[in-house]
Amino acid sequence: MDKTKIIVVEDNIVYCEFVCNLLAREGFRTVQAFHLSTAKKYLQQAADGDIVVSDLRLPDGNGIDLLRWMRKEGMMQPFIIMTDYAEVHTAVESMKLGSLDYIPKQLVEDKLVPLLRTILKERNIGRNRMPVFARDGSAFQKIMHRIRLVAPTDMSVLIFGENGTGKEHIAHLLHDKSKRAGKPFVAVDCGSLTKELAPSAFFGHVRGAFTGADSAKKGYFHEAEGGTLFLDEVGNLAPETQQMLLRAIQERRYRPVGDRTDRSFNVRIIAATNENLEKAVNEKRFRQDLLYRLHDFEITVPPLRDCQEDIMPLAEFFREIANNELECKVSGFSSEARKALLTHSWPGNVRELRQKIMGAVLQAQTGLVTKEHLELGITETTSVTGFSLRNKEEDKERIIRALKQADGNRKVAAELLGIGRTTLYNKLEEYGLKYKFEQS
Repeated sequence: MDKTKIIVVEDNIVYCEFVCNLLAREGFRTVQAFHLSTAKKYLQQAADGDIVVSDLRLPDGNGIDLLRWMRKEGMMQPFIIMTDYAEVHTAVESMKLGSLDYIPKQLVEDKLVPLLRTILKERNIGRNRMPVFARDGSAFQKIMHRIRLVAPTDMSVLIFGENGTGKEHIAHLLHDKSKRAGKPFVAVDCGSLTKELAPSAFFGHVRGAFTGADSAKKGYFHEAEGGTLFLDEVGNLAPETQQMLLRAIQERRYRPVGDRTDRSFNVRIIAATNENLEKAVNEKRFRQDLLYRLHDFEITVPPLRDCQEDIMPLAEFFREIANNELECKVSGFSSEARKALLTHSWPGNVRELRQKIMGAVLQAQTGLVTKEHLELGITETTSVTGFSLRNKEEDKERIIRALKQADGNRKVAAELLGIGRTTLYNKLEEYGLKYKFEQS
């Protein structure tokens, strides 16, 4: 078992011991709390991966009070309510506050351990995703601010960005920081869904619904129940599928193919696209009413060429990952390799950067990655537009950033900016920066 602790909050000492012994036999580490106040003290020291199992009624409050306090304090640990049958309605209400699930006490012996194992399994799936570097660049700090604002809500979010910028990673961050964090995150590749397959894929079907339907199938909405449904490249949906999806989102209900009754759902929808959906609406390729439903809040992920300050930190991060995965001992990048990385236009963005670094580390094995190891190609390392000059204040800031990225080398800085060296020298003079970087 991993380091996860189960914090059991139960005022009946005998029953608390019973639950803890049940969990201990299955290899779980437990902590007992007989009062809400004690549970709060434990939670202030708890790890993000710990799980709370709480009785609904406590001497100094109730489990819902504890859950409300946790979410207010920004504690997003999975929370499970134990309740008597007579209190199921109250327990269901707790799920609106972010409770992961509720279990009648009469079924705890049968249901609790499987539920905990499901939580850990889904968590491990998340950990096995591609690790993502915590980017410190100004553009991503603004994105993180927007994520922190919207994550706790149930607003639908539309993520814009080129291929390879990490839109799905942003969607995962939104899910992980939301009240739905302990529930499923289901990603749908909209480009792979034909109009014929989409109804069954989204809503499932019953046995015998059509030729070949030998058994019932759960759809994406059912799989994501209580959690997040991520529609990747939503602009690729066929018009018929858009209509079907719009109706379900409007009514919060759907009907599996071949079924006779509708089913309600409780999922948050996050969508992503690499195209201009407003243009698609004007061209009658995307429904405007669906766009409104998906577009409560917007996050735009900038291309890597507009985040120059992130390139070398990301490159170093991917170098370390490559060393671990490929059992290599590459210590860094040569000056020519650094220049090549900084002046490449990165049409494939972060995904391309990772692929190039992995290949370069594999070739280098030890020592430094060279320009030749990167295999960027002559035509690809043309000057980029990320630092292209715009207005006086932005010019000054971008020139300083470019010179820092280039370690003061004006020739490289000019290439980063996409301007000639003479233009750069004139700008340095104009903004009073000439002598600041005279040593280069």
